[in-house]
Amino acid sequence: MNGIFHLNSVAELHQLFGLEKPLHPLVTIIRKWPETDVDFSNLKMKGDLYVIGLKGNIRGKFKCGQNTYDYKEGSIAFLAPNHVTSCENSDPNDDIGGWNIFFHPDLIRKSEFAKTIKNYSFFDYDSNEALHISEKEKIMLGNLVNHIELELENSVDKHSQNLILANIDALLKYCQRYYERQCYTRSNQSKDTISRFETYMKEYFTSDKLKKNGLPTISSCGETTNMSGGYLSDLLCLETGSSAKDHIHKYIINAAKKLLISSNSPVNQMAYSLGFEYPQHFSKLFKTKIGISPNEYRNLN
Repeated sequence: MNGIFHLNSVAELHQLFGLEKPLHPLVTIIRKWPETDVDFSNLKMKGDLYVIGLKGNIRGKFKCGQNTYDYKEGSIAFLAPNHVTSCENSDPNDDIGGWNIFFHPDLIRKSEFAKTIKNYSFFDYDSNEALHISEKEKIMLGNLVNHIELELENSVDKHSQNLILANIDALLKYCQRYYERQCYTRSNQSKDTISRFETYMKEYFTSDKLKKNGLPTISSCGETTNMSGGYLSDLLCLETGSSAKDHIHKYIINAAKKLLISSNSPVNQMAYSLGFEYPQHFSKLFKTKIGISPNEYRNLN
C-alpha cells in the first residue's frame, strides 16, 4: 500500500489491521497488533484520532511527519488528529508489553474534557520529545489503561462515557507530571536551552530580522533550540514562570519603549518597524501590557 491512508474512525483502524469490531465506536485500546499482510514499510497514515501509545520492545523507527522516534522501551508518544505517521524497518507485531489508546474527537466533543485537552501541549511536541517513564510510572499508567479497558468490556450504561473520559484525563494528568519531572531532571540541558533562546531573541531584536521576517513565532524560536515551539514554551514556563509567547511580548515591549523615548516617529511607523503587519495590534498589545497607549507612554517621558 503506497501513499497516505486516511483513517477516519476507530472502525477503520480495526478494519485495516484485521481486528474484530471495536467494543466502542469512538475509543479502543490495542495491546498486541495482530498478524497482518499490510506492508508497513510503505504505509503512511493520517488519522482523525488522538493516539497515546506506550512502546514495549518494538524495534525500528516510527516517523511522525518528517521527524523520527527512535523508540526505547518505556517511551510514550502522543499524537493529535491529522498527524501523518509511518514505520521504518519495524513491525508493530514485534511490540510486546506496550499499549495504544485511540480515540476520536467526537468522544470528548460535548464534555469539559474537550476544553481541558488543549492544556496537554505534549500532543504537539516533536517526535524527539517523547515521554520516558520509569517502571513505577509504567505501572501507574497501566492501571488507568486497565480501568478504561474494563469500562469498554462492560455493558454500556449512563456512567460509561464519563468514566472512560475520567481515566483518560487522569492518565494525561500523570503524563503532564512526568513530563515536568523529565524537564527538571535535565536541568543543565534546560538552562543551556534557555540561554540559547535568550541569545536568539536579543540578536533577533537588534538585527534587521524584524524588518525582514516580521515578529518571531513560537515555532521559529523552537527551531533555534532544536525542539518544538510547544516543548520550548512549556520548558520556559517551568524554569521561568513565563511562556515563550510572554518572552516574545517582553522583547517587543522593551524595544517599543526604547523607540518611543528615542524617536519622534509616528506610532504606526514604529509598529511596522517592530514587525507588526497591523499597527492597531501593536497598540493593543502595548496597552494590555503597560496599561496606557504608546502615545501616552511617550508623553510621560
